[in-house]
Amino acid sequence: MCGIIGILTKNDDVVPQIMNGLKLLEYRGYDSAGLAVLDEDGQLERRRASGKISALAEKISADPVSGKVGIGHTRWATHGPATEMNAHPLATSKVAVVHNGIIENFQEIKQDLLAQGCEFESQTDSEVAAKLMHKYLHEGMSPEEATMAVLGRLEGAFSLAFLFADRPDLLIGARRGSPLAVGWGKELMCLGSDALAVGPLSAKIAYLDDDDWVVLTNEDAIIRTSSGKAVRRASTPVDPNFQVNLGKSGYRHFMLKEMHEQPQVVGDTLSTLLEGKEGRLRLPELPFELEKASRLNIVSCGTSYYASLVGKYWIENLAQMPVDTDLASEFRYRRPVLDPNGISLFISQSGETADTLAALRHCKSRNQRLLSLVNVKDSSLAREADGTLLTMAGPEFGVASTKAFTAQLTMLAALAVTLGAKRGLISEPEQFRLVRLLMEIPAHMAEILTKAPVIEAISKNVIAPARDVLYLGRGQNYPLALEGALKLKELSYIHAEGYAAGEIKHGPIALVDETVPVVVLAPSDSLFPKIMSNLEVVRARGGQVIFMGDNRGYERLTDEPTAKIILSQVDPFVTPLIFALPVQLLAYYAAVFKGTDVDQPRNLAKSVTVE
Repeated sequence: MCGIIGILTKNDDVVPQIMNGLKLLEYRGYDSAGLAVLDEDGQLERRRASGKISALAEKISADPVSGKVGIGHTRWATHGPATEMNAHPLATSKVAVVHNGIIENFQEIKQDLLAQGCEFESQTDSEVAAKLMHKYLHEGMSPEEATMAVLGRLEGAFSLAFLFADRPDLLIGARRGSPLAVGWGKELMCLGSDALAVGPLSAKIAYLDDDDWVVLTNEDAIIRTSSGKAVRRASTPVDPNFQVNLGKSGYRHFMLKEMHEQPQVVGDTLSTLLEGKEGRLRLPELPFELEKASRLNIVSCGTSYYASLVGKYWIENLAQMPVDTDLASEFRYRRPVLDPNGISLFISQSGETADTLAALRHCKSRNQRLLSLVNVKDSSLAREADGTLLTMAGPEFGVASTKAFTAQLTMLAALAVTLGAKRGLISEPEQFRLVRLLMEIPAHMAEILTKAPVIEAISKNVIAPARDVLYLGRGQNYPLALEGALKLKELSYIHAEGYAAGEIKHGPIALVDETVPVVVLAPSDSLFPKIMSNLEVVRARGGQVIFMGDNRGYERLTDEPTAKIILSQVDPFVTPLIFALPVQLLAYYAAVFKGTDVDQPRNLAKSVTVE
């Protein structure tokens, strides 16, 4: 969610670098931004603004500020609305702080400080960290001693960065539950929420473990545990050519660019698993034999959860392995019964999703074998799991996931095929056939992208004017109905629901009338007659049917639908990958015509690092 950047140098003005870091963190989602630096007299100077980083840039242009050490922040509001007063950094005369996460006991701390005469100016939970730090510094503690005292009082999941008045040689960061990376650069030190922020500045990066805190000086970074003991954490060299392309390459939005990248992303992810000319799949080396697991638990959130539902269909069908799927936010609270011979798989684009991390740690405490499926190789999920499946989506700046989703589907499809083969349920010729089907997906996706004008017209004329939209799917395409509805809600703010098509008659049919578009995902597979019956039920109530399927299915319709999106006829195995792109495009164009913020929809965050 919120983004943190901190930079310490000897020579340069850090403000331009902090602003660039904030731009790199925009993808996480935010509603205000700010920075704080020490001026030449060692005094704290802040600039903050609600809204976009451009509003902060205007503030700095009108009232310039500079310094050789500073911190910056993009805030996604949790406690208190998105106002300038609540924007970070929060500060006193002695310290400025930026905070990602939630301080769960802030009310208790705030009441204690109020009783001691302390005054608060924001509505945030974060301000108690600044006020506590000020109190301990005022009592004579050093910044390091005060940091340990502050961390000892705070409960919750958070990352923090502290900037101290009169200390141009010092930054302190801390992590509990929410990620924080440290970068060693050329004549600078830095810290930030992820590698995207600190990578362009760094020669190497290390990630703090939970309850670590770090002291940055001009010479080095010393990482300490909660007891104050100095420790070393593994560092990763940064490619000298590392750079983040913030451009849209001529596309109107990042999301549109990322949708067009999906043919390559699917191909790149698959290519990491291919071995030999025959098309044999080989998963990364794992410290356990996944195929011998008695059960697979898949835990995830949001779009990743819908990918896991597709994975359940694939794995149970091809490998005959029982699969449970859980929303990470509910997983621990239902007190799951975990099979001692089972394996738990955790899916997250960022690898930092708070609910998913908490679920992983719950399983770890019960001696489960842990597997992660992520898009960031150095993320917390990847580091804490026993093994990792890495997708090759690259940075995804659109808050609504597109290419990361199809990369996850690609990896899950490959996992299902591999498990089926290793469990003796798929012959070698059948394995090669299924792999060839996956290898053909990039070409099919490229063809779908040529149909964008047709989908754009449907979005404009049927979807965008609607108040409610239903999506129907059956079998392994039911999760794509859920994903299509989610995308439409996220981007256009139109109410939408996805249903298993057979459930339409068990309640949702009450919503259908001539004003309600119903998107029907209908490949011409064994379930086609069933979903056609559901389609007729909708048509009989006057619903506007948007048919999404192949020509073979379209020719079997008894009446012309309101609109149609004709896709290539493919093997049923790969239809979820085929339907993913058109449901994304439908939502994208509806949002464009509604005039919403496609890349950063209101109230949403890319990396959800609070529970």
